[in-house]
Amino acid sequence: MIRADAIATERTVEKLLIEGGRPLRGRLRVAGGKNSSLAIIAAAALAPDHSVLENVPRCRDVLTLLDILRALGMAAEFTGPGRLELDARRLTDHVAPYELCRQMRASIYVTGMLLGRLGRAEVPLPGGCVIGSRPVDFHIRGFETLGAQVVTQHGFLKAYAPRLTPATFYVPRSSVGTTINMMLASSRIPGVTVLQNAAREPEIVDTAVLLSLLGVHIRGAGTSTIMIEGSGDLHGATYTIIPDRIEAGTYLIAGAATHGDVVIVDMISEHITALLTKLTEAGATVDADPTGIRVRAETGLRGVEVDTAPYPGFATDLHPQLAALLTMAAGRSAIRETIFEKRFGYADELRRMGADIRVEGDTVTMTGVPTLSGAPVEAMDLRAGAAMVVAALEARGSTEITGLENIDRGYEGLEQKLRSLGARIQRIPA
Repeated sequence: MIRADAIATERTVEKLLIEGGRPLRGRLRVAGGKNSSLAIIAAAALAPDHSVLENVPRCRDVLTLLDILRALGMAAEFTGPGRLELDARRLTDHVAPYELCRQMRASIYVTGMLLGRLGRAEVPLPGGCVIGSRPVDFHIRGFETLGAQVVTQHGFLKAYAPRLTPATFYVPRSSVGTTINMMLASSRIPGVTVLQNAAREPEIVDTAVLLSLLGVHIRGAGTSTIMIEGSGDLHGATYTIIPDRIEAGTYLIAGAATHGDVVIVDMISEHITALLTKLTEAGATVDADPTGIRVRAETGLRGVEVDTAPYPGFATDLHPQLAALLTMAAGRSAIRETIFEKRFGYADELRRMGADIRVEGDTVTMTGVPTLSGAPVEAMDLRAGAAMVVAALEARGSTEITGLENIDRGYEGLEQKLRSLGARIQRIPA
């Protein structure tokens, strides 16, 4: 059995070596959604039964969550490519392990699951990428609305509710994490809980479908109002997770940045419409149909302006990758970050490679340069790491990327997939 902490130890002493300047060309299929998988695995743990999930990525965040749930009593095993079998019948512990929860933000989902299933939870305050404020008080406020007593003490979020009650809750900032946690916590409550100003991301819909298969009655997922009618008699289910829209967007951006021709097969184009619109505006040719998405950029690209926004707006998780592309786009570009105020950790690393980039307040501006040059850089967080990969692929010369434990959190088989598109990339000991 592969343990997440073992993977973390192993990969912190590795680096990626990329020889840039080669157009990416070819077709590939991305893994299942990392963010969907985290929410859906936690949701499956609500049912004291067997469940089978297909299209689950073996990325570091997923493996870490599985180790957290194993520590609580759940059995989990990959029995084939992307096939994850879960048995939550013996999930009885309500105290989650600190060393694992501190590694990832999505460990907060364990709180909603435990509160919904056991009526109590003690979960360490989560860690993950340092990209800005993601306050747990949104979650606390929601749990309290359902009747839970919640305190933060000695680095733990402790929640207790011998009996949760249905309620109406306004989700601050349309928070994805809070929306999912409230869906989990209310899934076993008799009566109807209403979430107003709910997040509308595809991962919300994906989680709602799985919960419905478990026996929860949910209406409105994908809109700003979600109604959850819980059930005390949940059962196992089999479900296939949607493709990862951020992984797909990363490879499409890389294809355009290297003046290549990349096709992502079996991808749901509606999930990344905002990105495809901006790539078209920048001068790339985009073709999308039910079989997949093709992006070509045979000539030079031009600058664009972007504001990140909750879905269906431009995803903040694609901001750094697009910024890497825009460093070589003609003219001036700007990206205004409206969600995570510390998202700009990639800017100094791009500057090492010759980018003309400046951060002022909530906006990063880039003036296109003729070329980037390979250099030693660091993956400061998950998506900043993806930006370094995009920049290395379009740069002249060799780039060494460290901090791979951050990239591995969200990308399964990144170097193998890029090699299939013609990239010169290898993982080597540091």
